[in-house]
Amino acid sequence: MAKRWTNDLTHDDVTPQSQYLNRRQIMAGIAGLGLAGVMGGEANAAGKLKPNDWDTITRYNNFYEFGTSKDDPAKHAHKLTTDPWTIKIDGMVDNPGEYALGDILSKMTTEERIYRFRCVEAWSMVVPWNGFELADLLQMAGIQEGAKYVAFETLMRPEEMPGQKRPVIDWPYVEGLRLDEAMHPLTLMATGIYGKPIPNQNGAPIRLVVPWKYGFKSIKSIVRVTLTDREPPTSWNKLISREYGFYSNVNPNVDHPRWSQATERTIGGGLFAKRKPTLLFNGYEADVAKLYEGMDLKRNF
Repeated sequence: MAKRWTNDLTHDDVTPQSQYLNRRQIMAGIAGLGLAGVMGGEANAAGKLKPNDWDTITRYNNFYEFGTSKDDPAKHAHKLTTDPWTIKIDGMVDNPGEYALGDILSKMTTEERIYRFRCVEAWSMVVPWNGFELADLLQMAGIQEGAKYVAFETLMRPEEMPGQKRPVIDWPYVEGLRLDEAMHPLTLMATGIYGKPIPNQNGAPIRLVVPWKYGFKSIKSIVRVTLTDREPPTSWNKLISREYGFYSNVNPNVDHPRWSQATERTIGGGLFAKRKPTLLFNGYEADVAKLYEGMDLKRNF
């Protein structure tokens, strides 16, 4: 299937893998030094990062299906069975059904995408993802006339995902995009990162990557994709609607109630790296601004 977007980033721009995977430890270490407002690496006097092995750098993640503590995903995610894996595609599609992930991948053109990454905690980096355009999956399913939104659902398997045994949120975790957002060539269904399969605690075996919405629309371990004509519910909007709107974007003009989106620091820039202005739509304004023409993005956040 023909690709419709050209990447302007290269591997020279990529944040080193250890810094990406260790980003939560970096922030925790800074907080312990009484410098929670300063984003950067675990720096020595020369401002260089300490190397970390794979086990160490993947032990600090958010994935509430495995628990609310930052180290819970790494403790429990090894229990998750990711092969075989199926995705149910239903709703307003011509070809509904249960699709094996292997069969889906055999029909898709997979590629590496190097995307700018920005999280709501106001740090940024550049990450190489492997995957395929969500648009290709939706076209394979056959989009029916009248469909306006795409809903996503995470696996519900409490025996392997112990966090689901507690009513932290209304399980299973759900997310959604407007159809034109979902069909945009930047929107990726990711199956790999840094040339390796995504670790269980980071969303294996398949997750959503929307580069202008990083930190907001990043549903993991997807098992269901539904086409609908109604705006679907999303987990964080149901839980804290004032903080997470359906159209959450990286927008320096719209602060999160508990932090600002106006500036950010780059992971790997050193402990005292200067903050820089956050780019609208995470730097993808030229690609996606037309999606929101006529919308008040402060009201529709």
